[in-house]
Amino acid sequence: MINFDEFGPEKIIEVYNPKVGMRGFVVIDNTALGPGKGGIRMTPTVTSEEVFRLARAMTWKNALADIPFGGAKSGIVADSRQLTPKHKQAIVEAFSKAIKVVVPDQYVAAPDMNMAEIEMEWFAKANGSKQSTTGKPSSMGGLPHELGSTGFGVFHATKVAAPFAGLDLKNATVAIEGFGNVGYFAAKHLTEHGAKLIAVSDSRGTIHNSEGLDFKKLAKTKKEKGSVIHYKPGNKDCCEDILAIKADILITAAVPDLIKVSDVRRLKFKLIVEGSNIPMTPGTEELIREKGILVVPDFVANVGGVISSYVEYKGGTEKEMFKLVENKITNNTKIVLETAKKRKISPRQSALAIAKKRIREKCKVCK
Repeated sequence: MINFDEFGPEKIIEVYNPKVGMRGFVVIDNTALGPGKGGIRMTPTVTSEEVFRLARAMTWKNALADIPFGGAKSGIVADSRQLTPKHKQAIVEAFSKAIKVVVPDQYVAAPDMNMAEIEMEWFAKANGSKQSTTGKPSSMGGLPHELGSTGFGVFHATKVAAPFAGLDLKNATVAIEGFGNVGYFAAKHLTEHGAKLIAVSDSRGTIHNSEGLDFKKLAKTKKEKGSVIHYKPGNKDCCEDILAIKADILITAAVPDLIKVSDVRRLKFKLIVEGSNIPMTPGTEELIREKGILVVPDFVANVGGVISSYVEYKGGTEKEMFKLVENKITNNTKIVLETAKKRKISPRQSALAIAKKRIREKCKVCK
């Protein structure tokens, strides 16, 4: 169910092209701070409600990051695994043309699940404006998400949060749900910093070794064999078994609604950093907090991608992007967690208060 409130959503657009089999949604949640910004995800199960929840997360994320973007998101209903490259291109181009009425003035796209820099190139060319999307190939002046900005930001959020959870990151054990772009780069930076990676999952299962997983070997296994479950030595489990791992830190980095209320009792982590969008409901997050587990919300931890988008949007460089991601996420995570601790509220409540204040202040100026 989509709930309307003082922040939005401002527009909900559903588009369809029977000729190429394209069906999609755009939710522009709030544009008080600037054009709505958010990625396009392509999955066979994406719904307008899911897109709205993601768009609202982008509203908070961009406000907290203090960049001139509002919140928006879009989704294309399709199974990319069943599409030929030619058919996928036709769907992306049809979607781009269908939503041109709001792009790029009210909505600026970006990559998300099953959408990467080549899809952003198709989208931009079909729209007719390079500013219609970020995450484009470098040949188009883009800063591709393949550079790892989101995972890099998740690492810095984890680095700041670890002491708040009573952990020394250099001696902490880590489990990562998802080994796509976000999970890969989070694992890379965490292991380079000295953390011990003991479990990783992908769409085919979980690999676990309490003695540690070698990141480079794991990355090679994933690339050559298609899944982390082929890594040796290690124990193979189901995808959802990542939640039962006994580790200091869990990084969520893939699917939405990963953690359900029924999962809370089996969580053994001290810190959960939401590298993925909406990995659980706020209610579930509160139950986890009551259990004594510190949770860094998604719109605090995984904002690296949208900061990268902002740098690309204004014509900045890769070096500028990484510096801005580190500075903003380090500062924001620290402020959010310090405020939460001082006021005895959850990190989500702390972060929301900051984001809402910035939007409301801008709305007053607009009036």
